[in-house]
Amino acid sequence: MASKETYDTIVVGAGLAGLSCAHELSKKGKKVLVLEAHPYAGGRTSSFADKGMKVESGLHRYIGYYTALPKLLKECGLEIGDIVTWEEKVDVLVKDKNKKMVLGVAPFFGLKKAIRGVLENEDTLSWKDKLSLVPFFTCGFANYAVSFGLDDYSVAEYANKHNVTENAKRFVLEPLSSGIFFMPPENYSAYAFFGLFAPAIPKFYKMRIGAFLGGMTETMANPIVNKIRDEGGKFCFGEPVKEVIEEKTKVVGVKTKNGNEYFAQNTVIATALPAAKEILYSIKDRIEMNKLFNLPCMSSCTVQLELKKPALKKDVTTFGPGTDMVSFAEQSHSTFRTSKGRLSVILGNPAEYAKMKAEEILPIIIKQMKSLGVGLEGNIIDARKVAEENEFYSLDKGNQLKRPRQDTGIEGLILAGDYTRTPSFATMEGAVISGKKAAKVSLKM
Repeated sequence: MASKETYDTIVVGAGLAGLSCAHELSKKGKKVLVLEAHPYAGGRTSSFADKGMKVESGLHRYIGYYTALPKLLKECGLEIGDIVTWEEKVDVLVKDKNKKMVLGVAPFFGLKKAIRGVLENEDTLSWKDKLSLVPFFTCGFANYAVSFGLDDYSVAEYANKHNVTENAKRFVLEPLSSGIFFMPPENYSAYAFFGLFAPAIPKFYKMRIGAFLGGMTETMANPIVNKIRDEGGKFCFGEPVKEVIEEKTKVVGVKTKNGNEYFAQNTVIATALPAAKEILYSIKDRIEMNKLFNLPCMSSCTVQLELKKPALKKDVTTFGPGTDMVSFAEQSHSTFRTSKGRLSVILGNPAEYAKMKAEEILPIIIKQMKSLGVGLEGNIIDARKVAEENEFYSLDKGNQLKRPRQDTGIEGLILAGDYTRTPSFATMEGAVISGKKAAKVSLKM
């Protein structure tokens, strides 16, 4: 059935990009409809039940220097300090050594930890190792500020160019690349690497890491949904979009997989990249779609373990260089406080693990965690694999200039999502910025 109503803007997707866009438009009095395929909001920052076990879409952390996301949350009645618990350090576990490095990540809020992280850990990271990172970071940030040239290098290639030691590459650069974006430093774009941390330089006093105090749909996405509804916006959950509707060369609405049609002056596609390609497949041959359809994707894979007791003493972001346990955290102290123990693990080589069943992955996790000094055998009650196959735009080198802009050049069609062109990357902050940019385009049309 065709909807009798015509909207100012249809937003496809209720992730952070779509919610950010819808909020910007609805608060200005625009008639907005948000269509979401899932029965809940949040997109790649969501929480839900999987066969009776509460899980989240991945292991997510809030970075203290974010600007657009906390502003959005504040406008929706949320203070970031009320929904996260702050970390002032990260742990790096040394494989087969049963020891760890502790690195301070909050130079203002945790100055002592930051200084100790630099001065100590010499049995793992010598002064030669630490000093080898100085030209790498100095030149990297300087080059990032002037051009896209860094995108021609992987992190490993740029490290080799500046003679970074093997120890420094393993215990610092590997956690900061594969440990955050599950892509090894041999592939991860140096431009994306430095671009992620560049905003921390002028905002170093804000730098720290926040672990969410509950599922992100409940603590973050739903309050934004409620605010948009208060502003007059409408939502249809469980309404997956099939394709856009065209009249001549203009996009005038969308058709859903449920057989419904909705019409609007503007349509914002705010889904993940593969879903956007599916929805826009009928117009893929238009020159304006070249960047979108040529931008490659990458996968992620998280395994969440319900435990009899905590696997780690504290809920801090932890890295396991030299293993596929690229980063993990004991979340029974934060996100899953009703659990006796809850370990969430981001796996390296996600394309491989995404194809495996959880029960096939468990023996690998148990073995590799043991090599890092974390015992899991006999402690696992239940497990869920949350795989997002080809859901992210690829942070491999050479892809940053392929990111499409929000303004597609096609009348009535706008893009939003962290894969679109913003100063940020595949982050919550990037998603929110893209949504705000998409709203500006819509207001001008």
